[in-house]
Amino acid sequence: MKILSIFGTRPEAIKMAPLIKALESEPGITSVVCVTGQHRAMLDQVLGLFEIRPEHDLGVMVPDQTLNGLSARVLGALDTLLTSISPDRVLVHGDTTTAMAASLAAFHRRIPVGHVEAGLRTYDMGQPWPEELNRRVVDIASDLLFAPTASARSNLEAERLAGRIVVTGNTVIDALRLTTDRLRGDADLRARLDTQFNQLRPDRKLLLVTGHRRENFGAGFANICSALAALSLRKDIEIVYPIHLNPNVRGPVRAALEDRPNIHLIEPQDYIPFVYLMQRSHLILTDSGGVQEEAPSLGRPVLVMRDVTERPEAVASGNVRLVGTDPQRIVREVAALLDREAISAAFVPHGSPYGDGGAAARITATLTGRSVEEFSPQFPVAAE
Repeated sequence: MKILSIFGTRPEAIKMAPLIKALESEPGITSVVCVTGQHRAMLDQVLGLFEIRPEHDLGVMVPDQTLNGLSARVLGALDTLLTSISPDRVLVHGDTTTAMAASLAAFHRRIPVGHVEAGLRTYDMGQPWPEELNRRVVDIASDLLFAPTASARSNLEAERLAGRIVVTGNTVIDALRLTTDRLRGDADLRARLDTQFNQLRPDRKLLLVTGHRRENFGAGFANICSALAALSLRKDIEIVYPIHLNPNVRGPVRAALEDRPNIHLIEPQDYIPFVYLMQRSHLILTDSGGVQEEAPSLGRPVLVMRDVTERPEAVASGNVRLVGTDPQRIVREVAALLDREAISAAFVPHGSPYGDGGAAARITATLTGRSVEEFSPQFPVAAE
């Protein structure tokens, strides 16, 4: 069986890496990897980390890329590639433009599609935008839906997509466990990271920030920067913000925050250093989806700068709170958590609602016709 995995962004690469490694070691499967290059430098970081060498690189990005232009380039390039490779199945991940276009290209060629991380919903087409639409398109085009949680399965069942759903957990937990095991077992690596971030004072609490969502471009990022500027007046914290490469993020953030001594604006990090920073943080402020999934496993509280989330399990667990982009609310919520005594006791690592590290094995078992029941779920399977 020839399986073609298609992805293009850094988060997709992180979440697909454990699955690609599982497919490579599975007898009877020929695993082929194609990247679109939707994220270029950030994608290459992850490919190097997990030692993934794509057989095909479409390199579709051009300056001032539009979503329609990107979609057209991915569809056109993949139409030719699918004809030459003739895979038995295509795998895509999540909610990106790459995933949406790839699923359509495969569907038009009558090639079965498996959707990794299926069924996440906000039911608000503007949040996240355009990802909410992308994910729904991929789910409809797919004949195998690998839902990470029971609530994702319920969403799919409500949309009359039952019969093709397998609850697997989220592959990001597989990737996170591989990385934390490496950090735990490699003292030299840990020492190098301590040196890399030696500007961070150990007597101060670390606030880790990420932000890149399109719906926050403009006024949203202006509000976020206003909140961070206010928080930087505190003498008991250090703020670390790896800035996304998108100019709609980098420009406003650098203009507003560059000269503040306890705000460290750094380049996007490889996955291992970013996990290190998450482990070291007291609190994470983000609009990212993946961080909402990873932080519960690390016992770190997360404030999400969005009004809705397609990952309600973390909110239900108490590890995640939605705070939007109102500057006063962000400052108030961050201060409330940082000023609490024994904050770590309130957010202790526990069984993640997003999986037990066995998602890639369950997906591989399904693809090869085996039952996933041999991998007894070690995470909540009932709808939240």
